[in-house]
Amino acid sequence: MALHQRLGFHIVRETEQDYYLELDLTQEGENMEEIRLHTSELGEKAALLRAGQRVLLSGTAYTSRDAAHKRITQQLDQGQEPPYPLDGAAIYYAGPTPAPEGLAIGSCGPTTSTRMDPYTPRFLDLGVKAMIGKGKRSAPVVEAIKRNGAVYLCAIGGAGALAAQCITACEVIAFEDLGCESVKRLELRDFPLIVGIDCTGGSILV
Repeated sequence: MALHQRLGFHIVRETEQDYYLELDLTQEGENMEEIRLHTSELGEKAALLRAGQRVLLSGTAYTSRDAAHKRITQQLDQGQEPPYPLDGAAIYYAGPTPAPEGLAIGSCGPTTSTRMDPYTPRFLDLGVKAMIGKGKRSAPVVEAIKRNGAVYLCAIGGAGALAAQCITACEVIAFEDLGCESVKRLELRDFPLIVGIDCTGGSILV
């Protein structure tokens, strides 16, 4: 089953160049296990998730792409506090576009996660429990996920406008000069994700 189908999206129109998706949170796909999870529960429940499970995630997450990861690493090297608590955090690898009138956020699709791999083991060792992105992770990241009982969650690429329907609030909290790559605090509501890599090293990314 394609990843977009496993996340609850279905194609409503298709052309030679593009396809158009809608999100159906009521979908019950074959062999699909769905777990509703709040980010406040990650400390105790991240290690219980297994690759291939579908998660509807609610609660607080923080956007951080590679530019933000680099700055946070510099802050840590200098003994400074990062812009959000890393212990127990859920980080979304995304750079949302400006919000249209009447919406909390613009398009908010995932960034390719390998760009954050050089920084991720350190973040995990400092307590990060969940990362949201797309694509494979390096061997050191997988080992750090296992070492820390964390989880890597996959969001569908190319459907950022639809995923944004599951974001109820967005606030810039650091590095405003980075524009779309600034650090933002998001409030999620039933954000559809698939467990990509679990704390045993189990993975759908093969």
